[in-house]
Amino acid sequence: MKTSVQLKKPYGKGVFSRVRHARYLGWEDAFDVEFEDGLSFLEPHATIRKANKIAAKAVPVCVEVDDDLGSHFKVTYDNGQVAEVSWAFIRELPPKK
Repeated sequence: MKTSVQLKKPYGKGVFSRVRHARYLGWEDAFDVEFEDGLSFLEPHATIRKANKIAAKAVPVCVEVDDDLGSHFKVTYDNGQVAEVSWAFIRELPPKK
């Protein structure tokens, strides 16, 4: 299904909204990220893994939202690696080269 409204905005044009909730969905191999303004995105684990240079065999153990700022969430893996994911990484399209 295609929508006429694109929810992700061009790089640098997104409007800040605090991350309310983030969780890892194992059956989807993706992260469900909900914002305070009601938008929710399903971000593939592969894109987060690639952006943070996480090992391919690493399994997410803990997902924590920054309660103070609400600007990012942190994913801790079983091998000790940590990925920090900004609100802009989820809500904005990557910059064009």
